[in-house]
Amino acid sequence: MRTLFSGDIHVSYSQAYVEGADGLSTSHLASCFAGQVNGLCGAAEPGGMWLITGLHTGQVPFVVEEHGGPPPVGEEWEEVVEVGFVADSSATALVGWAGATFQPLALAPGVYRVRYCAFGIDAGKAADTSRADAPAPDRYLLQFWPSAARPDQVLRQTGEVARYWHDYAQSLDPAQVRAERAESDRRRHPEAERSRQQHEALLWRGARPPGPLGEIPSARTLVLLDRALAEAVADAGAPRQRALARWAARRAFAEAGLDEIVWIAPALAALDSGQALPAPFDDVEASWQALWADEHVRYRAVSPADGQGPDRLQQAVAFPALAAATHPDPTVAVFDVLHHATAAFGSLRLAVLFDDVRRHLDTSSNW
Repeated sequence: MRTLFSGDIHVSYSQAYVEGADGLSTSHLASCFAGQVNGLCGAAEPGGMWLITGLHTGQVPFVVEEHGGPPPVGEEWEEVVEVGFVADSSATALVGWAGATFQPLALAPGVYRVRYCAFGIDAGKAADTSRADAPAPDRYLLQFWPSAARPDQVLRQTGEVARYWHDYAQSLDPAQVRAERAESDRRRHPEAERSRQQHEALLWRGARPPGPLGEIPSARTLVLLDRALAEAVADAGAPRQRALARWAARRAFAEAGLDEIVWIAPALAALDSGQALPAPFDDVEASWQALWADEHVRYRAVSPADGQGPDRLQQAVAFPALAAATHPDPTVAVFDVLHHATAAFGSLRLAVLFDDVRRHLDTSSNW
């Protein structure tokens, strides 16, 4: 099992999404659910999934996991549904409404079964909006594993919100929904195009860049912070990207004071030599448990690289860089690692990191 993400996603209108490189049309709710029996995870449209939450607006806890096969259904989950999903590229991301949150998922292309679990969805709807001084009323789990395509299922349903959305999905006539959408697209094409451009401008502060910069979700971090450096990394070639990913992971760990931790140092050495990561890094969940349990780790707060949002634990944002550097695609690996490294350096020391990256790109002897 790999934990692909654990944290908060900003939702509005009780919506979040899983999107691929081409995104998911978020203007056609019915199209995403037509033909399904479940109304919580809409996967009827190619390119992504529409996720229903109880909370209308605010921060909602999400965990995303990848498994080798179907895991047991946890007893704590009140609502559980499953759908099929095709990841057509490595550019899969968990996205908040209107791109307010954008979290890359290191998910390889393939056909997956996806389980969407919810707890407290009725309480989330009752609360309506999140409060900083109160625990989150609802929380969610997404689990992916390889599987042949098959129809969606409702495995567990206990609350009124889930019942309402399941009834809604089952009431849709797929043929009618497709016809209505086609007619709507025909009549409103100019509005749809403008909406698409506005979404692109919001997400990318301009048009989506071509090639890997636009296809790899984590590349967006570097594109928005230093477009020229992002382009240089994209053009570096596979061997230099792999070496840069390994170097940047070690640099992030050093910045966070993790490189000298006794049980972490062997993993960094294995990464440098291209070997498989030793325990506990062969299990993402176990490695995180080891981090939280180690009293020698000294935690510090660091401001976000873009200066937006609250401070974060430097050690927590740096930690995923090590596993990210092992991604089989070197272009994905280097942008994923740099995404975590920029978070570890934060706004005050971001220039130091970027200067070091440029020096490594310019010094051929490092490769």
